[in-house]
Amino acid sequence: MLKPVRLGICGLGTVGSGTVNVLARNQRVINARAGSDIIVEQVGARRDNPHCDMTALNVTRDVFDVATNPNVDVVVELMGGVTVARDLILTAIDNGKHVVTANKALIAEHGNEIFAAADKKGVTVAFEAAVAGGIPIIKSIREGLAANRIEWLAGIINGTGNFILTEMRDKGRDFAEVLTEAQELGYAEADPTFDVEGIDAAHKLVILASMSFGIPLQFEKVFTEGISKIEPVDVAYADELGYRIKHLGIARRTPDGIELRVHPTLIPEKRQLANVDGVMNAIMVKGDAVGPTMYYGAGAGAEPTASSVIADIVDVARTLTADPEHRVPHLGFHQSSLGEDDILPIEDVETAYYLRMSALDKPGVLSQVATILSDSGISIEALIQKEAPDDEEIVPLILLTNRAVEKDLATAISKIEALSSITGAITRIRLEPLK
Repeated sequence: MLKPVRLGICGLGTVGSGTVNVLARNQRVINARAGSDIIVEQVGARRDNPHCDMTALNVTRDVFDVATNPNVDVVVELMGGVTVARDLILTAIDNGKHVVTANKALIAEHGNEIFAAADKKGVTVAFEAAVAGGIPIIKSIREGLAANRIEWLAGIINGTGNFILTEMRDKGRDFAEVLTEAQELGYAEADPTFDVEGIDAAHKLVILASMSFGIPLQFEKVFTEGISKIEPVDVAYADELGYRIKHLGIARRTPDGIELRVHPTLIPEKRQLANVDGVMNAIMVKGDAVGPTMYYGAGAGAEPTASSVIADIVDVARTLTADPEHRVPHLGFHQSSLGEDDILPIEDVETAYYLRMSALDKPGVLSQVATILSDSGISIEALIQKEAPDDEEIVPLILLTNRAVEKDLATAISKIEALSSITGAITRIRLEPLK
């Protein structure tokens, strides 16, 4: 056994307490895998947590005591947030500490700065738990798929949104009702914006894309659209057409640049990703050599996330004696090899679409719609046209288009909405075959 590796854990909430508990319960196997005794030297926490045994822990209420403690080898940041966490990690790095973090917002928004500081000091910043909780997707892309030129990835990387869409599909419930239940169950925060509007998924997507394509982190360039406007009728029509609606993060390499987008997406019901339900996460990654691969598991929770945190701790312990130049680069590519590929604006992205509109029940309406789409170079792949009830003059018209450029479809939609036979706004959801 090598000399002990001493941890300073900052944050003792859900993930922090889970990490302490798993370290204690599995101490023997963890130490055997690390080749060193892993010791919790100090904990920085504003308050105690009844979900873990703190009697033997050296606790400080000032997390910066941990970052400057000369006896701490690895600072484990599990506080969340961005401002204090950034200052803490940079302080730890400046003091020669290695860092393990589960903070996806921090890595997505400040990772370039943090990794540059770590490279300068010759320390490691590990962040497996920042994406998809207990799923080892970071290591899989960065190391397991190192031989591949990644073509695309698509993932359900927010459990709250997936739970809501699953309930809407299985029980026909509306968004607001399911969101309230998700909050009561603890799946959604009191302010659910980050989850349901796609910001949380965008943080995770930009990390995955940077490792997949060898580009700097560029969170500000991710197109983000939430699920709050999805209605039960859209879920039902998608099912009738053989699709499921999932809130996906999608990154794709194209000849014109890289797509980075988070939005509701129709995917064929037979795809594995379409059958990931509830709060579970899953990511598909397509490599040129290996083909499509899929990674599934718990995307959040105390011990699933702690599993990834401790895996990073073990990795750091194994490489403490290695020269910094011989460690796995933070994003899987050496800093000098990171590219400057253009990120495509959403207007230039090409995909297929689901369109739902309300039309007057009279002859010629479908012909008008088809003509406008055709003039924009967009063809119709599938159609559902329902009969109007006896006392109604408005019928729903549902179309699936072939692939089209976003700006061309937007122009066509504006023209269709201007028709006197179309009432209200058109619902548009992107469609991906994931081949």
